[in-house]
Amino acid sequence: MSVVDSTPAARRASSPGRRRIRWSRPVFLVVGVLVMSAGVVFRVGRFGFNPSDQGFVLAGAWRILHGEIPHVDVVSPRPLGSAYLHIADFLVPAPLMLASGFVMLVQLSVATIALAALLTGTSPLQWGPLRMCLVAAAVLVNLNTFPVMAWHTVDGVFLAAAGWWALDHGLRAQARWARWLGLFCLGFAVIVKQSFAFTVLLGVLILLLHPAVRSRRFRWGRFVADLLWLGAAPLLYFGMVAVAGGLPDALTQLAGGTQTWGENIYRLWGGTFRAGSVDPRGYIVAAAVGMVLIAGTWRLRDRLGRGGDWIRLIVAGAVAVITVGVVVAGRFEHASYWSFAVLWIFLVASVCDGIVRRRFPWQRLLVVALAWMSTLSWGYPFPSLLAGTMVLGTLDLLICAVADLRWPHIPAPRTLGVLAGVIVVGAAGVQLTAAHDRAPYADLPQWQLTAHLGTAAPAMRGVRSNPAVGAYLTQIRDCLTRYPASNVAVLPDDAFVYPVFKVHNPFPMDWPLPMEMVGDGKQRMVDAARQLDRNGDYLVLFQAVTTEALAEGRQPYGSVPPEIGTAGHSDVEPRIRAALTGQKISCGSLAGVWSPRG
Repeated sequence: MSVVDSTPAARRASSPGRRRIRWSRPVFLVVGVLVMSAGVVFRVGRFGFNPSDQGFVLAGAWRILHGEIPHVDVVSPRPLGSAYLHIADFLVPAPLMLASGFVMLVQLSVATIALAALLTGTSPLQWGPLRMCLVAAAVLVNLNTFPVMAWHTVDGVFLAAAGWWALDHGLRAQARWARWLGLFCLGFAVIVKQSFAFTVLLGVLILLLHPAVRSRRFRWGRFVADLLWLGAAPLLYFGMVAVAGGLPDALTQLAGGTQTWGENIYRLWGGTFRAGSVDPRGYIVAAAVGMVLIAGTWRLRDRLGRGGDWIRLIVAGAVAVITVGVVVAGRFEHASYWSFAVLWIFLVASVCDGIVRRRFPWQRLLVVALAWMSTLSWGYPFPSLLAGTMVLGTLDLLICAVADLRWPHIPAPRTLGVLAGVIVVGAAGVQLTAAHDRAPYADLPQWQLTAHLGTAAPAMRGVRSNPAVGAYLTQIRDCLTRYPASNVAVLPDDAFVYPVFKVHNPFPMDWPLPMEMVGDGKQRMVDAARQLDRNGDYLVLFQAVTTEALAEGRQPYGSVPPEIGTAGHSDVEPRIRAALTGQKISCGSLAGVWSPRG
């Protein structure tokens, strides 16, 4: 035994009790994330379903599982990194839709934990019960009324957050594998959605300018190895596409999408807001004035004395109330500007703190950058997936702003902190469930969701929606049973059909929206129809009811003539229909063309 091992400290560190504590915290953290994710899926995630975008990412993963190559067999304006990532959803021992929601919530929880650790410079294993509860509440605020489903933006936030946290830890602790894991995650974020390409640039800047590396000698060999890990995922992805001969098509598709730059971040200052919705500008201005006042009293604290301390404490409390009030007043509305108010308040707080303390707030600006990247979206340009993280970060800064105040020490039992944390989590949970019960994503209020979708497909077990959606899924199931074929498509929406009913889509797109049909996407859809018609053995169905109508609870038609028009988005559906010469059929609200097996 060495001298070190024989010291009391070493004996305490190696004792069974100490080892038990060392292992109990990570186990508690992992189990807590899994239990909380499962609980949220059970309470809110399984209520509401819309056949439009729910299942879209899973359809891409279903293609990958069956050997299809991105941009060669599939037309996409985004890299299909999310499709590879969500292969994991098929491995969870649960019905597919519930499993996918569970994986999404685990991702969001890990991202929230990672960003909280990055902002505070602490390990989650060092957190007490109060901090744990505050981070759990931040997870619920980050979720708000975002649909509990696999989605590209959630993947990008997850990979960027985990990557920055691991990179920061690896550089501080000189842990090579943590650093490389972080860099790999940052590179992977690029191939789930182009809006996260900035994570690569920021990763390089962190490698060069991180506080832990400034005092060390720069080594080219290590830097080149780090860059290889940073580029590993994109290199593997585009290398595979290039070997398959699809690199020119990939570049055309990825460059062909409609660009967005998060304009809503500044447009809110000149916008108008509907009656009854939250106008965020008043909250932002009031909080900003408070931040400036806190900064001024902190700089003049020696001159102002006890009166300045009281001013700082009262104003900090008022700004905290404003920050939390934004979330409460916003009611977790899905498409609302309350999350932009949180972003602006967090940005002002971060800048003021950096100026007062004369240090560059790079961790907080990373969160701001990630919030901006999450708004680079066609369908949902809001930073709400990071709202809880930004609220928690703002409250942390306010606490730091008054941490130096000298007040009489009032001992408080540990259970008081636990109780406070439980109350915060409970309040966030109440707001979350109320918001989801009131307005599930693209569906009716929860009390009207009486259709159990598991009766239509085992992969949908546990999911409830309105009776119109239930009837629609039953019609699709009956069509697939009545008209069997090896190649099946339901156009234009309904990407969920392929992974849920385990059928093969012969077309190069699962959801042919106009903005999704980049490059020669339209022509490839029509060419695929002609090839399909030559080969036979297909069933192509066309919607006669829109997904918006289903979301409003309007019952689908009980029967339609085979010639009924398609509820489509472009001229692609009629062209596909004209190219198919099989038997014209209809079942329920779906018309179609069927060519039986030869």
